[in-house]
Amino acid sequence: QLQLVESGGGLVQPGGSLRLSCAASGFTLDSYAIGWFRQAPGKWREGVSIISSSGGSTNYADSVKGRFTISRDNAKNTVYLQMNSLKPEDTTVYYCAATQYYNNAYRPDWYDYWGQGTQVTVSS
Repeated sequence: QLQLVESGGGLVQPGGSLRLSCAASGFTLDSYAIGWFRQAPGKWREGVSIISSSGGSTNYADSVKGRFTISRDNAKNTVYLQMNSLKPEDTTVYYCAATQYYNNAYRPDWYDYWGQGTQVTVSS
């Protein structure tokens, strides 16, 4: 079964850090660009960051630029999202997804596989 599994979410105080992981099973990630999205209840799914299959290209939404860093370890079949200087408005569910087309359009319909999401809560 082809699937992505996110982990690393949790509760953190404002200004704190978390590292999310996105691991693949049933397929290898090295031919896919991987995007991170987030979606709050009642809102559109927002693109956060994307990394190309080789890791040589990355893109970030303006809302997280300078605070979040995306990276990948293809040997471990895993992509990471390092989140620093977290704010309460970063609170929501985070999803990773795989696409064959690296792009900064963050169109969910361009992605082939999705994880189940991991909750991030930033609160004092």
